[in-house]
Amino acid sequence: LRAVAVAAVPALTLHGVLALPTGELIRRSHRACVVSGYALAAVAAVVIWIDRPAVPLWVPALQALVTVTVGGVASNTRYRQARGHERQRMQWFGWAATVAGEVALVAVALRLFLSWPRPLATVMTVATITVPASFLLSTSKRFLGRVDRMLAYTVSLTGLTGVVVAVYLVIVLGLGRVPDDEERGILLLSMVAAALAALLYLPTRARLTLFSNRLVYGEQRAPDEALRTFGSRLSRAIPLDELLLQLAESLRKSMALRAAEVWTGSGGVLERAVSAPDRGGAQLRLSDAEQPVVARAGVSGPAWLGVWLPRLLDGRDGAVLRVAPITHSGELLGMIVVERPEDEDAFSDDEESALAELARQLGLALHNVELDSALRESLAEVQRQAEELRASRARVVAAGDAERRKIERDLHDGAQQHLVALAVTVRLARQVADQDPEQAKAMLDELGQSLQEAVQELRNLAHGIYPPLLMDRGLPAALEAAAGRAALPTDVHAEGIDRFPQEVEAAVYFCCLEALQNAGKHAGEGAGATVTLRQEAEGLVFEVADTGAGFDMSSAQAKGHGFVNMSDRLGAIGGSVRVDSALGEGTRIRGTIPLAE
Repeated sequence: LRAVAVAAVPALTLHGVLALPTGELIRRSHRACVVSGYALAAVAAVVIWIDRPAVPLWVPALQALVTVTVGGVASNTRYRQARGHERQRMQWFGWAATVAGEVALVAVALRLFLSWPRPLATVMTVATITVPASFLLSTSKRFLGRVDRMLAYTVSLTGLTGVVVAVYLVIVLGLGRVPDDEERGILLLSMVAAALAALLYLPTRARLTLFSNRLVYGEQRAPDEALRTFGSRLSRAIPLDELLLQLAESLRKSMALRAAEVWTGSGGVLERAVSAPDRGGAQLRLSDAEQPVVARAGVSGPAWLGVWLPRLLDGRDGAVLRVAPITHSGELLGMIVVERPEDEDAFSDDEESALAELARQLGLALHNVELDSALRESLAEVQRQAEELRASRARVVAAGDAERRKIERDLHDGAQQHLVALAVTVRLARQVADQDPEQAKAMLDELGQSLQEAVQELRNLAHGIYPPLLMDRGLPAALEAAAGRAALPTDVHAEGIDRFPQEVEAAVYFCCLEALQNAGKHAGEGAGATVTLRQEAEGLVFEVADTGAGFDMSSAQAKGHGFVNMSDRLGAIGGSVRVDSALGEGTRIRGTIPLAE
């Protein structure tokens, strides 16, 4: 029974490893490995039974080697593909395997040095109990989320044990000899002492480092303490203002400063963002010649400041300063200013080096903040433009519907009524033609006049939809005709203007009509208007200017329906419109339409 148990444990372990994390052997190669593992276990059981009562050490060692090699390769491949709970279940198995390896490592070391425990195979077999225990723990949601920390700690502990065992093997057995019975007790105590020293090293080191810093530097910390902690703060996504304040306070404490300040800005304008203690806001302007000098200066003292930044020395009597410029790719983004009383120790080389490295890291952080801010502004602008586009499209559709209803109303109330009246007149003339030819003739003459009026009304309506003159002769002629019908005396300047696509000409024409109608309503008596067309590098430009009363651009009139119509009409073809006006100075409307090359 013992032979079967010793031989079966590695095979069962291999089966469990290859079935991770779902418990199924999905791949054909995994199934073949499991069958081979059980076959090897059967052979091992026979060998162990033949050599009973002793268990040959090479048999379980060979099985363990096969299990570790095959299972390690397969589980590593599956672990890289696993996600979520499946990955955590495999971590539980990794923890169990690591614990078993730790027990086996300690047992082998004790056997080599102390000839204990006996038998060794039994201890190793018992150590594998952690594997089925890990399978059971991995099914509990309570323990599933804690495995990562346990695994990390166990792996580090096993590695530490391996180092201790390797050192003892090299020193005791490699350079010395196998200890006798009298020496084994002392050797065991020394191994326990080495293990305890290794376990206590990290926490003891942290406390001793803190004590030594206080002993050497007083209450302050090491000069590079702020530098070491800045990276961890930066990775925690702390807001920039809070990050800079923590940095200033850390600098003040670690370097025993009277004050620490961080200045930020761009374009030659720097502002005191934070200071410890708080000194309020301040601003410093640098000329174009000063900016590159400050950016390349490195950590500088009072002598350099007196030449290039004398304003920074104001109000700092009795103090020794160091200034570290914050730059990125040669651009000045700010400064770190530290201040210490002149009767205390001067700044050391280590402190200046820490300031320089801190300024470099802070430059990268400020540059990333600028990129994030620019990205947010770009996204906000894109969203604003999208909202304007949706609103403009809705207004265009509504304007089209309103225009169709207007045309329908004009046809019904105008041309249709004329045509109905003409039909009535024709019937009456036909009825009286035989009895009173003279009256019929008069009615026909009247019919001709009414027909001319109906034709003219249809023409006027057609002009409102798309003027035939614009289609035939282009913008200059159509605008000249529109100027003749305008309410204000209007001059048109359109020399050298060629033909353009129909949608461009229609947009310019109707925008000019809208502008002339607005001028006629609001310019006042004695005003005049001028329409100018010209082709520039940016595209086709039109201007409609009047000499009227003008209006306040901050009033609601600047966002009137007419201006919105012009903006929508031009925006539909990629153009833009701008309105300039002031009380008593008239109004100027300028539209631009880009032209395809």
